[in-house]
Amino acid sequence: MDLYLLNELIQKLPEFRSLASQLAGKAAAGIRLGLPGTAFSFMAAAIYANFARPVLFVTAHPELARRHFEQVRLWLKPDAAVDFFPEMDLSGSTASADPVVNSERVKILSALSRFKAGVDTGKQAPFILASGLSLSGKCISEDAFLAGSLEIKNGMKIKQSALLEKMQKLGYEYEEVVEIPGTFGKRGGIIDIFPGGRDLPVRVEFFGDEIESVREYDPRTQRSAGMLFSLTLLPAREQAPLLTASLLDYLPHDAILIIDDVAQLEAEVTRVKGEIVRSQPGEDNSGGDAAAATLFFSCQEVRACIAGWGHVVEFNSWDTDQLVQSAGSRLQLRPAPNFAQRFPAFVENLPALRIENKRILIVSQQSERIRELLLEQGIDVYPTAALTALPGEGALTLMKGSLDGGWRLGAEMLLLTDVELFGIIKQRRATKARPVRHHRLLNDINLGDMVVHIEHGIGRFAGVTRKIIDGVEREYLVLQYAGSDTLYVPVDQVDRVSLYIGGSDRAPSLSRLGSQEWHRAQQKVKESVAKIAGELVELYAGREVGGGLVFSPDTLWQQELEASFPYVETADQLEAIAAVKSDMQSPRPMDRLVCGDVGYGKTEIALRAAFKAVMDGRQVAVLVPTTILAQQHMNTFSERLKPFPVKIAALSRFCSSREQTDIIHKLAEGHFDICIGTHRMLQKDVVFKDLGLVIIDEEQRFGVVHKEYFKKMRQAVDVLTLSATPIPRTMHMALSGIRDMSTIETPPESRLPVVTHVGGFSNKLVREAVLRELERDGQVFIVHNRVHSINELAFKLAELVPEARMSIAHGQMDEDKLEKIMADFPAGNTDVLLTTTIIESGLDMPNVNTLIVDCADRLGLTQL
Repeated sequence: MDLYLLNELIQKLPEFRSLASQLAGKAAAGIRLGLPGTAFSFMAAAIYANFARPVLFVTAHPELARRHFEQVRLWLKPDAAVDFFPEMDLSGSTASADPVVNSERVKILSALSRFKAGVDTGKQAPFILASGLSLSGKCISEDAFLAGSLEIKNGMKIKQSALLEKMQKLGYEYEEVVEIPGTFGKRGGIIDIFPGGRDLPVRVEFFGDEIESVREYDPRTQRSAGMLFSLTLLPAREQAPLLTASLLDYLPHDAILIIDDVAQLEAEVTRVKGEIVRSQPGEDNSGGDAAAATLFFSCQEVRACIAGWGHVVEFNSWDTDQLVQSAGSRLQLRPAPNFAQRFPAFVENLPALRIENKRILIVSQQSERIRELLLEQGIDVYPTAALTALPGEGALTLMKGSLDGGWRLGAEMLLLTDVELFGIIKQRRATKARPVRHHRLLNDINLGDMVVHIEHGIGRFAGVTRKIIDGVEREYLVLQYAGSDTLYVPVDQVDRVSLYIGGSDRAPSLSRLGSQEWHRAQQKVKESVAKIAGELVELYAGREVGGGLVFSPDTLWQQELEASFPYVETADQLEAIAAVKSDMQSPRPMDRLVCGDVGYGKTEIALRAAFKAVMDGRQVAVLVPTTILAQQHMNTFSERLKPFPVKIAALSRFCSSREQTDIIHKLAEGHFDICIGTHRMLQKDVVFKDLGLVIIDEEQRFGVVHKEYFKKMRQAVDVLTLSATPIPRTMHMALSGIRDMSTIETPPESRLPVVTHVGGFSNKLVREAVLRELERDGQVFIVHNRVHSINELAFKLAELVPEARMSIAHGQMDEDKLEKIMADFPAGNTDVLLTTTIIESGLDMPNVNTLIVDCADRLGLTQL
């Protein structure tokens, strides 16, 4: 959306010019503005657009700061230098922090420092958004940051050993294959580095002690992505001894500090500081060690920093009883009228609104639906994909997009969004791609592990060595085979080697180099695969020619349902939705696998497909492996489809015999449109009147008999399979093209990368992990597979983390009580679930980010 043009409207107002005049002075502390909360991002963007000066916009809570970050970007030009400064880990540890967070922090600190020093002449002033936690967390001092940076360039003379030593001092860690920020590797005369603050790693080639070239490269393909003349190596992370500065120390003296409610900010800083102190028990678990707290400023210190700043603007939510005045002037930003779920009332009031406001702009995810509804009432509206000019007076403009809410700017403009028209607000989720490990073998393999070479078979990994062959020094993987056979594999051919994954606990026999043994094993597997493939070809050939249902294109109700989704869809989620719809509108029966982790949006794809089938008068069966998951899906489907005339039933063992009989009877009569249930739905007495779509959630959890039923089903109706962990055969069928597959790889904004810690049970560690999740509104699983001692552990945890709401779940509990507990946890009524491995039975838990396993070695969970 190109909404930045609307900044012209407020900048013309005398009240805003008075504010700008104050901010242009040498000091402008204490400016308080009363605004509707929905206009905070717009006002912050307008202030930034009016000055070529840095702006730091701080709000109390991290989630609110992220939301402002997304909104501010919409109100500014696409190339505006807007960044979000991520929070430090509450433990104060930078060594174990997310490397992407470290990289983002040093990138922003570098940008601020360079702008302050006048190095980046001609670049836009930075606009940084941060939370109270970011402002209270200490940064590396600017002097140490600058001293810890190193510039390298073509022709520079430096010993490789000296460069490696410097990188280690900067916090970089050695890895065989460099794919993650903050790592480096070395091969002969080449040093690979993934610098902090950059999107791609770089390859530095030496000729003796002279740098011959510096180039970026793609870590996936290892191919060059462009030459660099010079490169500044920033610290990989901020090191604890040097954390003495505030984020404000990196801003020039004329930067503008905008604060969303100072009182809330101070309250949050106080709360966080207290939590950190309380979460730092000593080594003997008796408490008292508050070392991490020294890495965070107190509320008094933060207040002093703010008081000493020259240009401070405080935003406060607009009071309906009075306008908060600033220096005798009033900003004419007021709340927009609300017509939530009363669109006819909006249409009725539209003529009066057009008289009261010179121009009206509607920004909605349901723009097409609004346009059709207005046209039905004879109201002409100007639809646009982007604003190319400021709307003229009298204009009624309609744009597709998502904003947090609308407002009225005097008589100049009225902004209305989905919030005012439909009571809907879209939660934006981060879609920035994270670096991933494409070549995992060298990072995961250990000495003695069994591996498979694609040409030579099963061997044992014996380490990495350096050899000079034909005058070229290279690194090689050393693989030992039967007898005394040894194979040296160049590191750049690591893709030909993989870890051995067997079907039993018994170690495999080593292959013998030069024999036909491995060839015969491969041939045997090919014959078995060919047999299975024959069966599958017969099945899917019948599916191709059998002719399936051809569903109609999307209806207006379909558009309305999709617009009510409370999140902004990720790119790969939209691709999956489009693929499913295309399959359903094709005469070939759909058989698509949607693969994605928990919380990535698979259920929403299924719900939209189900609604599409119902709109064509067809019934939908949703099969899930557990009664708890069935109830979760029932709640989700019921809530999302509540505004529509769709009848939903749930069929599982928790239904009484009488209820089951009634549901089955009504399914046969076509009374229910959607039925969600377990394997009970696969019994012979369950008959649908007009089944059009079957959705299978986690197919791998069903039995062999059930899968045979699914196999026959695929020849007759559309089948959509959802899975977070598909079995190898299912995955192979999808990858080989026998089954269609869509993958969803973009995580929700709150999802963290996996960090594994193995060690003894520690009160300090457990309390810290739980409190970290509570801070970010997450949830925690604690697994303890001993029913007889689980209550004892619960008592201990209750003393250790009294702030957390905790429940216990295990298989020996009463079924009704267990069902309630397992339903309360996904609903967010419990923070910590202390449980046995019963959780493996299947739960949709998108908000669980921490898993604590007690005695993992006894559970067979050492790979977690």
